[in-house]
Amino acid sequence: MNPLAHTRHALDDPDRKRDYNRALFREVAPRYDLITRLLSFGRDAAWKRWMLQHIPADNPTRILDLACGTGDLTRALADAHPDADVIGLDLTPEMLERARRLAPDRITFLEADMTDTRLESHTIDLVTGGYALRNAPDLEAALREINRLLRPGGHAAFLDFSAPRSPLPRRLQYGLLLFWGGLWGLLLHGDPRVYAYIARSLARFPDRPRLHHAFRQLGWTTVRHRRFMLGFIEVIICRKPVHEG
Repeated sequence: MNPLAHTRHALDDPDRKRDYNRALFREVAPRYDLITRLLSFGRDAAWKRWMLQHIPADNPTRILDLACGTGDLTRALADAHPDADVIGLDLTPEMLERARRLAPDRITFLEADMTDTRLESHTIDLVTGGYALRNAPDLEAALREINRLLRPGGHAAFLDFSAPRSPLPRRLQYGLLLFWGGLWGLLLHGDPRVYAYIARSLARFPDRPRLHHAFRQLGWTTVRHRRFMLGFIEVIICRKPVHEG
């Protein structure tokens, strides 16, 4: 049976979503960089550059890139912070295999779930995620894990699809993403369900106000955010408080 056949059912349970994501990204790994450019109309690299340029320059010594995929953001982080210890984490071995081939030896890659990284608490100065949080098997667990890892005063920076609060714009966005992802899934894989996952996962993702509220609940302060591509994409940069409690 095709493991991608039942997207809606798979996204309703953390364990099923984890298994589904592993199967999905195993399938798309050979074309991941290409499809990212196609789906973003070639703007993905520019959005990531904007994110990196606006992370406060506090010379992080240890950086974690979640859901690193083939490692383009991980490599950019290593270039921007040549003295830092940079870790790329991903759930899918096939993604990490490609990331390792393209990356300098000083980058460490770790196969793990972003909800359970097995890294020591309060040891990371900067956590990043390019299309990471929406793919988390359990978003609340992933945010708790990021908060556990961050040192006091550390930063978290995320780039992802962004859901409007109002029902009508949200339905319009869903329809457009379902069509656009389905088209490329059909052309590249012969299966429109492959990239239709983007729309279906976003439908279960908190809208913009609720996502920002989730960050505030952790005590994080949003230091910069910006939306791109008519609001379909948002970059959010947060800071963990120096003193908790």
